[in-house]
Order: sequence, then C-alpha cells, then structure tokens
Amino acid sequence: MSIPAKAYAAFDPHSPLVPWEIARREPGPYDVQIQILYCGVCHSDLHQARNEWKNTIYPCVPGHEIVGRVVAVGEKVTRFKVGDLAGVGCMVDSCGHCDACASGEEQYCREGFVGTYNGRGPGSENTYGGYSQVIVVKEAFVLHIKHPEKDLAAVAPLLCAGITTYSPLRHWNVGPGKRVGIVGLGGLGHMAVKLAHAMGAHVVLFTTSPGKTADAKRLGADEVCISKDPEQMARYREQLDFILDTVAAPHRLDDYLQLLKRDGTLTLVGAPSEPHPSPGVFNLLFRRRSLAGSLIGGIRETQEMLDFCAEHGIVSDIELIPIDYINTAYERMLKSDVKYRFVIDIAASLK
Repeated sequence: MSIPAKAYAAFDPHSPLVPWEIARREPGPYDVQIQILYCGVCHSDLHQARNEWKNTIYPCVPGHEIVGRVVAVGEKVTRFKVGDLAGVGCMVDSCGHCDACASGEEQYCREGFVGTYNGRGPGSENTYGGYSQVIVVKEAFVLHIKHPEKDLAAVAPLLCAGITTYSPLRHWNVGPGKRVGIVGLGGLGHMAVKLAHAMGAHVVLFTTSPGKTADAKRLGADEVCISKDPEQMARYREQLDFILDTVAAPHRLDDYLQLLKRDGTLTLVGAPSEPHPSPGVFNLLFRRRSLAGSLIGGIRETQEMLDFCAEHGIVSDIELIPIDYINTAYERMLKSDVKYRFVIDIAASLK
C-alpha cells in the first residue's frame, strides 16, 4: 500500500503551483518515513518548476530543504528511531559503487545522483520533494538535526544553501589567515558570509546594493565592496585568496578573477539559466588563477556542516510562509525581495 500525501505541484512551465495529492511508498527495510515540518524554498525550485534548465519532469513537486520528524522506520534501520528530528537535502539516492560514491561524494555520482525531486530513481518515473506532508527516504540519505527545536524552520535552508556554500569553503581550505570574497548577499551568499566568518577567514562581501552593507556586516562580513563602483573594486585587485560566487544571474567573471592573488580560485555555485560571458584567458594565465565550480556536498559532509552549524549557532535568516503563498514567494524571489530565504511552514499550512 502507498501513503497518500497532500502536496503542491507545477504541471507546466507557465502555470502557478497548485494543490495536488501524491502517493509515497510504504517504508522498506532500510527506509525512514518523515513527517515534514518545514521546507525551504530554493532558487532551483523556481528554475525547475518553470523548466528553465530544460529537464523538468511534470508534474513537479519541488523542495529539497526538508526538516521533519521520523514517524516510522524500516526493520533494518539503525541510525534513526521514531520521534527523531531529521533532514533531507538535495539527494535521495546514488549508484553507491562508483569512485565518487565510494569517496562519500555522492553529489558527483558517475551515474547521476537521484534528486529529492525531479529525479529518476530505480523503478521510479519521478521523485517528489518537500512541498508535501511526508517523505520516505533511504536511511543512508537522511541526516540528523542537532539544533534546538525552536530553530528548525531556519535550519531547513542549511540542507541546500548551507551545504552548497560550506563544501567549497572547506574544499579550498578557507580559514584563519585567508582573505575570502563572497559575491552576492542572497540565499546562498548570506550563508557563505556566516560560514566563512565562523571558519575564521577575513570576509569581503561584494554586492551591487549599497543598502546591504549594514546587513552584511551583521552577518559576519569584515568589509563590503559595492561591485558596480570601479574605484572600490580596484582596491581589491590581487588581494584575495579565494572567491565564492553565489550569484544566479549572468555577469562578468573577469571583474572578480582580477581580484585574486597568484594561485587564487574563483568558485561558482550560482546556477544561472543563461551562461556567464566567457572570461578572458589572460586573467587566468598571468597569475595561475583557477576558475572552478562546486555542487552541494555528499551526505557525510552535509552532516559535518549541520554539526558545525549547530555548534556555532548558525541558521539561515528566513521569512516563514504558508504553502499557498508559494507563487507570490517565487515572484518576490525573482526581485530579491526576501531576507534571505523563504521557508514553508508545511505542518501548519498543509493539513
């Protein structure tokens, strides 16, 4: 038998999300069933709902920043019990045997990880995400939540925005003695500032909005540069060890490459629907700079991130919304009219 669950879904690229009922599988021996309490709203949700990446499977139930409570476990489950707080991020499965999976980096699975939504799993035509009442996930892809219950709504975005920024900061050894640039102060950028600050780096926030200066410093930025001001940008030329670019819209990467020291790296985590203008090769050649990308994190690293955030009292800055506000939230998100992440109160608004 399947488990009925209320949800919100997109049925085509142009129509608003609407109420829908989905069927979840009964928990198998290694499955965890989670009653969803909160689900963050990621820019990827909008891209997928509107098929901006040209790979959406309809109907599409978005949501991969999930926090909830365990209500059932399979007989072989050992790490979770009924009543535990649990999280689910961007993945619910992977091949389990390629070099990436063997290294605990399932996000780079050679066969392609199975997305929490809009993913094709074994025997499944599509996966449905967290804009729903309940989800059933393999234990290996479920995460422990150690934050206080009062913070649960603000923990939800850590499952994507948190790990998307934590993983590259860790990979490129951000910490004390490093001067780090963060480009953009949105859902990803505000988490990057918090995390880089907690790791002990000197943090410079780059933004086009002068009005974000005070907030950036509140979040942990040591300095703020208005990136549309050439004089301010010139002050940082060859001054930074690492730059994390979180902006999900096309922009000139050369403006930031020239701010790196020799052997510095500019890493992209924003995913625009159109390509960035191609950077000039000389900004790379003459200082042995690198241009890189990074994609979320594996389950092991995501748990590490959650534990780090719990230890340092880090959560996302959020606006809590009912699920019937989601279409308005998408329009506001396009205008950057949120500080800094929408989170859906699933338990209160999807009954």
